[in-house]
Amino acid sequence: MTSSYDFPDDLLQAQHTWYATYRQLSLEENPSQTTVLRRTLQRLSVRIATHPYWATIPGRAPAARMALKQQTWEPDTEEARR
Repeated sequence: MTSSYDFPDDLLQAQHTWYATYRQLSLEENPSQTTVLRRTLQRLSVRIATHPYWATIPGRAPAARMALKQQTWEPDTEEARR
């Protein structure tokens, strides 16, 4: 999927990592590891929500946030094969 937004690489990577961590959390059974994964999700959420990129597109940020999520939603090719 192509996007009309030019997302910075670090923002794309943070959102991609957020989804990968979320998928890992959904499979995790060790309570101490789920705590670590939840904290990781919290840190990534803050990094994504406060990224300076959002200030460059005033008025269009909600649409851009959805585009970022859609662009990074696809699981890794290796994960998809499992």
